[in-house]
Amino acid sequence: MESTAPATVSALLHRLRSGNSSAPRLTWYGPGGERVELSGRVLDNWAAKTSNLLVEELDAELGTTFRIEVPAHWKSAVIALAAWQTGGVLVDGDADIVFSAVSSVGPGADPSAETAAARVAVALGALELSFPGELAPGDLDYAALVRQFADSFDPFDLPSADDGAARLDDVHFTQAELLGRFATPFQPGARVLVDASRPLREVLASLLGAWAADGSAVLRHPDVPDTPRLRETERITAG
Repeated sequence: MESTAPATVSALLHRLRSGNSSAPRLTWYGPGGERVELSGRVLDNWAAKTSNLLVEELDAELGTTFRIEVPAHWKSAVIALAAWQTGGVLVDGDADIVFSAVSSVGPGADPSAETAAARVAVALGALELSFPGELAPGDLDYAALVRQFADSFDPFDLPSADDGAARLDDVHFTQAELLGRFATPFQPGARVLVDASRPLREVLASLLGAWAADGSAVLRHPDVPDTPRLRETERITAG
């Protein structure tokens, strides 16, 4: 196992798709018995598709700000990796691009819609191939579009270790700091159980920490109980 943490999310994704790329890196336990397992290669493919969507449809580039108004889920993890891979900066305020699991029009509309230059609606259901609610003109449907994009991402300008990656509660993190002081530290090769009811920021910190340690994570929806059987089945070693 490599002991040195990668310095950028692009380097992290390169590690995940290299070597033992078929090993599970993210396992999602959702409601209703839903279980989704993503190997390093598949996780990288999803991140690449999403990065290509961001760049080709929304002109994302180094410094583009993004906010994720999506519950902790395997898709929100993919979206974060993809945006960081393009050089995006995760923020908790006004953003250039907002990902949301809530419609921007009709009943239950997201009031944050007015602050976003662009919005991407994200369907979370296992079998949903398009967003289940009404979309405002200009909104993108993540589930309907993302599969159309290439499985590899070849950026014109890769983010460096010193480029900004997050600005949360007025605290700034570079790409290197994202995988350092932002990420939760774990032992090399840890298999980490992560509670999806926690704030997304904490969930992302745990996921990044697991991957930076060349480990993997099991993300558990709040409806899925934390049981000895689950821990034994998934060979959990931390969390």
